[in-house]
Amino acid sequence: MAKLYLVPTPIGHLKDMTYRAVEVLQKVDLILAEDTRISAKLLQHYNIATPMKSHHMHNEHATVKGIVTALQQGVSHALISDAGTPAISDPGFLLVREAIAAQIEVECLPGATAFVPALVQSGLPNDRFIFEGFLPPKKGRKTRLEKIAVSERTVILYESPHKIVKTLQQLAAVCGSERPVALSRELTKLHEETFRGTLLEAINHFEGKVVKGEFVVCLHGKQD
Repeated sequence: MAKLYLVPTPIGHLKDMTYRAVEVLQKVDLILAEDTRISAKLLQHYNIATPMKSHHMHNEHATVKGIVTALQQGVSHALISDAGTPAISDPGFLLVREAIAAQIEVECLPGATAFVPALVQSGLPNDRFIFEGFLPPKKGRKTRLEKIAVSERTVILYESPHKIVKTLQQLAAVCGSERPVALSRELTKLHEETFRGTLLEAINHFEGKVVKGEFVVCLHGKQD
């Protein structure tokens, strides 16, 4: 049986690719990519000619069994997402679970993940934290927000630019407008920005602005 590699890719700056990640992508038989059009630019930059196949949230349930069968037959695979580490708010968990169940060796390389630099540079406590990823859009959202409000640990969220103000307003409603928060966007890119302040200050800063890039929101835990 062949090995399944999970290979992190840059979250913005192309030079954040590791030497080992390039080597693995060059040597495997097939690369599973979230969006082959996006990944093609990365592979071209590093002269990686390995064939690619789409593997994303809309087809992973239908294709995972075929991938596992190919791994069992000796076809090595590397899984990459558009940016960051596979399976962290991206496809990957389902394939890893099925590969392990089939006794296929799985190896995740270390590399870029957006929430780590955002947390470290936030200035908020980082000895203990909770990663929530994207909040549910509707069902279960209120319950999740209420749990976040009472957490004593720093809470990390991902949010899209067109929903960021609404999410900040909802957080302020359950946590109080004076709860400290740090928001990072466009990490490693030319227009990287990190805003630090209260939830109310963050709302005032971003309200009415057109911003690009997904946000990493680091929210201070509840204090007595």
